[in-house]
Amino acid sequence: MTERSGLTEKVNLADKLRLFQHHWQPKIVARMNDYDIRIVKVKGEFVWHKHDDTDDFFLVLKGHLTIQLRDRNAELEEGELFVVPRGVEHCPRADDEASILLIEPIGTVNTGDAGGPLTAEPQPI
Repeated sequence: MTERSGLTEKVNLADKLRLFQHHWQPKIVARMNDYDIRIVKVKGEFVWHKHDDTDDFFLVLKGHLTIQLRDRNAELEEGELFVVPRGVEHCPRADDEASILLIEPIGTVNTGDAGGPLTAEPQPI
């Protein structure tokens, strides 16, 4: 993430995604107001969780992502997005590696109320 005099340089998401390999480890690529713009590579099943104070925004950059909800699944292809309303339990899953863009309030914990070993502090990249 590059900042200079309060202005942000352009960000090439494909270049940023090439800089890391680990799954479920979000990276901050930009900030907008009080929100992080994050990218993450995912594979396998995450953890069932919810965010009581914020909606959860997912945009598939590459691959396929399933957002499991208690009553249905949202199947997302490249270029599709889904917003999980605040307080709704969900569990992202990707059978093959996928790259996702997230927009979340600064400080949002990736595992929401669940915690556990997949909790990751997002790092600037």
